Amino acid sequence: MDGWNKLSSGLAGLNIGQSANKFAKGFQSSVQATRERLGQVAPEEITELPQEYKDLEARVDALRAAHLALLKVTKVYESETYDYPTQIQESLTELGTTIGHGITNFAAANLKGTALPAPAPAQPNVPQHKTLPHAIGRAATNAATAVQTSSGAGEDKLGKALQTYAGAWEKIADARVEQDATIRERFLQPWQTTLSTSINVAMKARQAVRVSRLELDAAKQTLKNASPAKQEAARLEVENAEDDLVQKTEVAITLMKTVLENPEPLKNLNELAKAQLMFYASAAEALSTAQGEIEEFSLAAEGEYRKTRDH
Repeated sequence: MDGWNKLSSGLAGLNIGQSANKFAKGFQSSVQATRERLGQVAPEEITELPQEYKDLEARVDALRAAHLALLKVTKVYESETYDYPTQIQESLTELGTTIGHGITNFAAANLKGTALPAPAPAQPNVPQHKTLPHAIGRAATNAATAVQTSSGAGEDKLGKALQTYAGAWEKIADARVEQDATIRERFLQPWQTTLSTSINVAMKARQAVRVSRLELDAAKQTLKNASPAKQEAARLEVENAEDDLVQKTEVAITLMKTVLENPEPLKNLNELAKAQLMFYASAAEALSTAQGEIEEFSLAAEGEYRKTRDH
């Protein structure tokens, strides 16, 4: 390790400009970090940071972890297909239909004025929402149509019940779309902004403190191993490094306090819960109303069935 000390001391003593000095400091910091990682530096030789700083570090780490944990799950709201059962199959079908429309329209435009018959331009299908509520609503509507077509509209109780059920899920589907849009705007976007701006700035300030602390401890090692002729320059380097660490620590403490005192995350979380509450409340109301009507159809059908069995 004496070789490392001599090399780092030699680099620190070079007077070849500011960029070279920065390189020397960076090299010394890397050596210091490596020695600490390998357990070659005694604990008492590592500069102790203020307890307030370490406490704030732990709290900011917890805040960052909370943002990442919730964001990992709630990012599903960025795409409405997160609960759609047959997304892939329908997407492939829609792709084939879109290509077919494109070919038809290309032919219609390019065969004009020729002896060949030009097909009429085709209008593409209106895109459908791909959510589970929309899928259930469409399935129930198709089922109601099939039942009523075979038995006569307005006569079959199952057909009426399916219509009622489909209507409920259409309301739920509308609420789902509104919920997702609200969550994207009022939770996901600001939540990600907090993570990428204020928390990230605090993390960078902490990294600057770490580098400054390594530079200070490296400078102390240089002073410890400096020759008498270089003692004064090495002592000045330590003093400058101490001042730099104090300044950077104060800046980091201020930034971390600002992050922790920011009420925005609580506001964002409230918006998430409120959007979800409104959706589930709308869903409960729609299903409660539909279930009451379906139950009447069920009781009536059961009564009619028993009458036929009694005779």
